[in-house]
Amino acid sequence: MEINLKELHSPADIKHLDIQQLTDLSEELRAILLKKLSAHGGHVGPNLGVVEATVALHYVFDAPTDKLVFDVSHQSYVHKMLTGRIESFLDPAKYDDVTGYTCPRESNYDLFEVGHTSTSISLATGLAKARDLQGGKENVVAFIGDASLGGDEALEALDFAPELGTNFIVILNDNQMSIAENHGELYNHLAELRESNGTSPNNIFKALGYQYIYVREGNDLQSLIRAFRSAKDADHAVLIHINTMKGMGLPCAETHKETFHYHGPFDLKSGAPVVIDDSEDYADMFTCHMLIRMHDDKNVVTLTAGTPGAFGFTPERREVAGKQFVDVGICEQNCTAVAAGLAKGGCRPVFGVMATFIQRAYDQLSHDVAINNLPAVFVDFAGGAMGGLTDMTHLGFFDIAMISNIPNIMFLAPASAEEYISMVDWAIDQTEHPVVIRTPGGDVVHSDRPIDVDFTKYDVVEEGSEVAIIAEGQMLPVALKAAEILKAKGVTPTVINPRMLSQVDSECLDSLKGYRKVITMEDGILDGGFGQKVAAYLGDAPTSVVCLGLQKEFLDRFDVAEVLKANYLTPEQVAEIAQG
Repeated sequence: MEINLKELHSPADIKHLDIQQLTDLSEELRAILLKKLSAHGGHVGPNLGVVEATVALHYVFDAPTDKLVFDVSHQSYVHKMLTGRIESFLDPAKYDDVTGYTCPRESNYDLFEVGHTSTSISLATGLAKARDLQGGKENVVAFIGDASLGGDEALEALDFAPELGTNFIVILNDNQMSIAENHGELYNHLAELRESNGTSPNNIFKALGYQYIYVREGNDLQSLIRAFRSAKDADHAVLIHINTMKGMGLPCAETHKETFHYHGPFDLKSGAPVVIDDSEDYADMFTCHMLIRMHDDKNVVTLTAGTPGAFGFTPERREVAGKQFVDVGICEQNCTAVAAGLAKGGCRPVFGVMATFIQRAYDQLSHDVAINNLPAVFVDFAGGAMGGLTDMTHLGFFDIAMISNIPNIMFLAPASAEEYISMVDWAIDQTEHPVVIRTPGGDVVHSDRPIDVDFTKYDVVEEGSEVAIIAEGQMLPVALKAAEILKAKGVTPTVINPRMLSQVDSECLDSLKGYRKVITMEDGILDGGFGQKVAAYLGDAPTSVVCLGLQKEFLDRFDVAEVLKANYLTPEQVAEIAQG
């Protein structure tokens, strides 16, 4: 009996199918995925690799009664297709009706908004404990893969979960990849288990108290269903280790797994991107400069926590960097503390990290780096609303408030490519403090202004009177456009690039105390931002201070222009405020 995909409303609709029908269904779902992903972009490899596993999961278990928690959840597309959201994969007009991650706002089959790694086992452990306290009998399943198991939180939870002594199931999707290649001895252990068909006596999972089940053919429905059935309703912790092919069904994704972990729209036959962007890029600029610095000084080390491609370190560039490039796996806490250790040991560590991920290492930034005042360097990518990431789980506009208020840390925000590279060099060469540099978002901006490397001093870009606009980094071009509008109306404002957001330049601010109005602009939340520091300093002056920035809220898949306008951060709005 064939199934009409448009009538696929819940997992109950597939439970009557036989193996051949489930196999046919999996092929249809993969074809639908390929059509959408090639046209729309998204997480390609992770989803193509778990089509059969997801079908088997919903065939055997009884969600939403049974609780399914997807790690990162960037491999949940087929799960969404099987749980009432198939139209968002069949109809191009509805492609954006679903997010790229699990989302309780969409469906009660999705338990958590989650887009960061290594959380599933902890979340599922909490669900299992709640079930046990309330006398429930449902299965609790954590589905983890793409190197998430090597993350700090996952390892802590893996150690704790068997202590519950009740039903708890971990499905380990082993596709031999992280976003890039795997790092950490744990993955050599997984290779040993694969090579022995799961029979090696050296088995960390058994040692931790799990019943261990290995599935050699992790894309074979019959094998998966058999394994899942054997774990269902168990009264103890079970770990099912499935060996899958990342990117399965798309040859270019099978071959180029790192490139197709996440990909924009692409040609389905060749795998070539539909749009080739050869414009200048800050990430590429950073990487090329770091290769020069590492070549010239063997003590300079670039670090990543599993996301080298996010800031331009392709496999070829990693090979050039050799031992001076360190990928610790998806472990931001560990990477931050490693940077602290490198700095203490006399090296010059530079940790390239996405703004949304550095928040995972707040304690290490504060405790291991800042308290010890170690000169580690952190280069923050995708910060602010203009940083390029708009999913609720990947917001980058909390970075200024979060990091700039930690004592000893110097938080820098360059406004041009030249200032950016100058700050990177200065941060590497100085040995007094930890430094965080916020990579500008949007188009690359160039400037021929001389750069004063005393970054504790504000840079007065344009001299004026009565009104001053102090605009951080990526807001400076907006401020300069606002200044042009004001000049046309007879007002010549002073425009200032503050450069350092973790402290104020008291000398510069003292010179503004006679101004009628001072406006601060930041692509970050107002609460705890640099504008509030300026306002506090000028609090006893007669000048009026207006702080412009973002509200403290979670936004999802937002339009950057609309957000800037809603927060009065367009040139026209700034000019209007300055005149008011």
